[in-house]
Formats: sequence, structure tokens, C-alpha cells
Amino acid sequence: MIDTIDKPGSTPSEITIGISTCLLGQKVRFDGGHKHDRYITDILGKYFQFVPVCPELEIGMGVPREPVRLTGSADAPRMVGAKTGTDWTDRMNAYADKRIRQRDIQNLSGYILKKDSPSCGMERVKLHHESGMSEKTAVGLYAKALLPRYPYLPVEEEGRLNDARLRENFIERVFACHCLRSLWTGPFRRGEVVAFHAANKYLILSHSPNHYTILGRLVAEIKKYPPSEFREEYSALFMEAMAVRATPQKNHNVLLHILGYLKDHLAPEDKKYVLDVCDDYRRGLTPLVVPLTLVKLYLTKHDVPYIAGQTYLNPHPKELLLRNHV
Repeated sequence: MIDTIDKPGSTPSEITIGISTCLLGQKVRFDGGHKHDRYITDILGKYFQFVPVCPELEIGMGVPREPVRLTGSADAPRMVGAKTGTDWTDRMNAYADKRIRQRDIQNLSGYILKKDSPSCGMERVKLHHESGMSEKTAVGLYAKALLPRYPYLPVEEEGRLNDARLRENFIERVFACHCLRSLWTGPFRRGEVVAFHAANKYLILSHSPNHYTILGRLVAEIKKYPPSEFREEYSALFMEAMAVRATPQKNHNVLLHILGYLKDHLAPEDKKYVLDVCDDYRRGLTPLVVPLTLVKLYLTKHDVPYIAGQTYLNPHPKELLLRNHV
């Protein structure tokens, strides 16, 4: 489900993402503590506005409170007090179903959940058995409602953001989702959709060439679709493509495509040098930012408007250093 927010050209500060409240440093956990994540507040906080949600607090558990855990089956877990066995399942499920339908959640461009949480964990949450044994096979009850409701919303757990590639993919998807929402704001204009697709050509190709082909066919037949049907189909495919992780090989192919537009402007020695740098990236010897910096340098010297306008060159603020890892 894709809902709309602001117009193209809006500032990064207007990008809203949901977040487990404890990650912002608020003392809402069962023991009266928090799980403040400095990267989220100090770095991502410069670009995103947060919509904090603490399901356990918001259904009235209080702070401090008895810790809860999941029991039963992974398909239909029960949320119960760890000591008293108080069953919170129905209250949590009812709350989650209502909360995820509210406007502030509908308008999100991403979500960061607390890992291992019986309410917010998106994977590998402990499921306790009567035998006393446990296994990490469950999903938190709030996350269990959120994820299928918004299957194309970029969602990650804070722990996984420590992985450079997962962090890059998540944040890139958030910015892409925000741009897509902006596209659908206001009257449906086919020309704007075609321009959006053209500007995102190489970004999509860096994630999924197959999706780019399918999206291209869809855009070519845009006049055959009612606006609402086209919007839903394009949105689903676009975000599905962005969820496929970019790889050095796919990025290398994109770089070669872009360099094709510069071939008549480069001296043979310059062309060889930049191709060698691109190959170093493909082989894992240098980060993506190195060949991209070279490409951007040549683009500033030569007038290639189509390439200069590609989102791929600047999909997110350079200050986030997302393309600086090997």
C-alpha cells in the first residue's frame, strides 16, 4: 500500500519514518530504561523525522512493568507476562490493527524496529515453550501486523543497520519511497510518471534489471491503465525492485552504461583510467564512491543532461557515506 505525502523537491527533513520509541533514548522499556541508538538520532535524525511508537507502553502496560514474552506457535504466538502469565495478546493485536491504519503510519517512508522485541521484532524473536526451551522463530505482534499491511515499506531492525550493505539498502529505499510518494501527490500526470521513470533508470538497474524491464513495459502502456491501477502496479514493482540489493557487478554494469554517454568526450587515456577504476570497484578493491566521483567529474566538464539528471548519481545525501564501504 502506497499513500501520498509531499510534492517533489521537498526537503529531506520532511521524510518521516516510524521507529520503536526506546531507540530514541526515551525510557519506555519494561525496566525503565531505553536502547538509545546514536546513529539513528545523531546521523539519521538530520534527514528524517521520527514517528515513535512503543506498543507495550501504548496499550497501558506502564513503566516499569513486568516483561512479556511470546509463547505457543510461531504462526499464532501469545504475548504473556514472564512471571504472572498475564495474557496481553488480544489487547496487543487490537491495538496493532488500529495503530497501523492511522494516518501518520500510512504516510511513512520507512520504519526501524527494535530487534528481539516481543512486540516490535521483525524476525528471530524468542518463542518460549512449556518445556522451558526457546527458539528464535517468532515475529513481534506489532511487527506481525505492520509488515503484511505495508509489504513494500522499507523496514529494518536497528541491529541490522550495523551492516554497511544492509544500511545502504535500507536508507536508499527510504529516500526512493519518499520520492515515489511525492510523485503521486496531486493530479495524475503521465508526463511526470514517464520523467520519474527515466530519471530512476540506472537506480532501478543497479538493483534489479529484470524489474526495470517489467517497469519499462508498464510505463510504455501507461495510457491503457486507469490512474489508480497504474499507480498501485508501478509502486509495487518499483519498491519491490529497490528491495533487491545492489551488487558490485550490477553497479559496475550501470557505470559502464553511463560511461557510454561520455565515450565521445574522453581521451583514450582517460577512458582507460576510469574503466580500470570501475573494475577495481567490481573486484572489491575500492568503494563505489571512487568511480562515481570520477564519473561526476567528467559530467561536470561535458554537457550530458540525461545522465546528469539520474537519481543513481545522488540517491541520498553524500554526508551519510553510504557508498564508502568496500
